[in-house]
Amino acid sequence: MSEHYFSANPLAKSEEREVMAELRGHSLRFHTDAGVFSKKGVDFGSRLLVETAQIEPGSRVLDLGCGYGAIGIAIAKAVPQTTVVMVDVNERAVKLAEQNARRNRVDGMVQVLKSDGFSAIHGQQFDCILFNPPIRTGKETIYRLFREAADALVPDGSLWIVIRKQQGAASAKKELTSYFQDVDVVEQKKGYWIICAQGH
Repeated sequence: MSEHYFSANPLAKSEEREVMAELRGHSLRFHTDAGVFSKKGVDFGSRLLVETAQIEPGSRVLDLGCGYGAIGIAIAKAVPQTTVVMVDVNERAVKLAEQNARRNRVDGMVQVLKSDGFSAIHGQQFDCILFNPPIRTGKETIYRLFREAADALVPDGSLWIVIRKQQGAASAKKELTSYFQDVDVVEQKKGYWIICAQGH
């Protein structure tokens, strides 16, 4: 099987680069590398998720599968008094996310952990979970993470997901109704859906 960005220890030769992104009114810079998701720049889906998600000041937020940290860092920068936990199974991504939090001066507001899904944060509760699913891991893995996300939310918490229509957005929305009372498509743009799931 070929290696993917969700491998725990990417073997791809390091090719670090810097990319810039304007997210929620802030100019951010990120170091990326081979073996991590969207290494050439912040992807459209992640941008749409960051700009669409409704997060109250003071929230405890989880960036699930954070990659090099663009989503979680953007939220920490833009939403006052948030605490952001960022997790990824990919060791290279975790190191980049830690470095990028420092570069963008939010390292005091974020915690970055190596975690296969919720394994390293079992029992923790969040007001909001942001998730750009690694589609190539397959539905079984992604749907398991949906279930675990429901368990990790406070009672009125929300799960925000970005997924392309052609990569199973409709079936993902249907699956989410097994774990959440309210599942809504709150934005559709360029074939991407932003789904918000609440009430579990």
